[in-house]
Amino acid sequence: MLDESLLDDPDALARADRRALLRGAAEAGARVRTAVRHAAEAGVSELKPDGRPRAVLIAGPGMAATGVAEFLGTLVGASCPVSRLTPQGVAPAAGALRWELPGWAGPVDLLLIATPDGSEPGLDLLIEQAYRRGSTVAAVAPAGSPLSGWVAGIHGLFVPMATAPYEPEEPIAASAPGVLWALLTPLLVLLDRTGLVSAPPEALQKVADRLDRVAERCGPAIAAYSNPAKTLAAELAEALPVIWTEGTSAGPAGRRFTAALAELAGRPALTAELPEALASHSVLLAGALAAGADPDDFFRDRVSEAQALHARVVLLRDRPLGGISAAPAARELALTHDTAISELEPEEGAELETLAELIATTDFAAVYLALASGA
Repeated sequence: MLDESLLDDPDALARADRRALLRGAAEAGARVRTAVRHAAEAGVSELKPDGRPRAVLIAGPGMAATGVAEFLGTLVGASCPVSRLTPQGVAPAAGALRWELPGWAGPVDLLLIATPDGSEPGLDLLIEQAYRRGSTVAAVAPAGSPLSGWVAGIHGLFVPMATAPYEPEEPIAASAPGVLWALLTPLLVLLDRTGLVSAPPEALQKVADRLDRVAERCGPAIAAYSNPAKTLAAELAEALPVIWTEGTSAGPAGRRFTAALAELAGRPALTAELPEALASHSVLLAGALAAGADPDDFFRDRVSEAQALHARVVLLRDRPLGGISAAPAARELALTHDTAISELEPEEGAELETLAELIATTDFAAVYLALASGA
């Protein structure tokens, strides 16, 4: 059950936030600025690559590396294949994970490593593979971690991760707010130098400013009635989130929201992209999860009986290509099945800015849902 009174009590939210999730969400803009500075100090902005890599391979544990790979792939587009190397192992522990380069990887390929830990022995073995194959290696991880020495040993590029000046009471989750931007930003600076993405310092400053504005709108001191993240968290309290996305940037943002709901709030969610979502989820909305499938009985005992779980559509929208939108059809389908719908659409701006706004708003919503439900 969601304690909605907690949402409008900043002091109670702070006491419940043992993992410093709200603080991490509020500091996302600062993490971007610090990460840009770390990249410059590491010499990334002075690099003069011979040309574009044939392929970009990304390695690292958990949702942190998955998010980095998703967002870089979206921003790079069709100009260069971007692939995440999925780890193998018997457990999600640093010592159990192993990565393998594909057989075709060689001197014209770029290996990027992103990890909030930096002690995974499997990454050392991967770096040795890349060195033998002649692949260029760049990594982002906490300063002083073993990974920094491994990368230095093959003359690769290492950028210290922009970490917080405080230690939370509990271990930081891979999908925690702030971690993504600390890992992603230096790699954006690097790929800007290779010409794969456009992320000059002024563009990243705008991203940081956009993240700050979201933090101002969605912060714990802002009341729920005017706070889009708190409003969304309350709407999803007793619902199964069905996240529909439209637009190039919205897809990865929706998948990250789904992962954050699971990892931070312990809540299941489904996600799909429009217009295919209308076909793949139409039967789901017409079944037992539809609000109209279990009409409220006046004589039902509301104290002893648990409330039925119903789906709620969350529509994350970016500007669709060509201005063609399936949003009207999505609203009509939800309305036809008596399913409530929430919508988030960023302000206008460059693709990186709109992506940042969607990520930041849904990050705040996942955190509020986690704190108010006692996760």
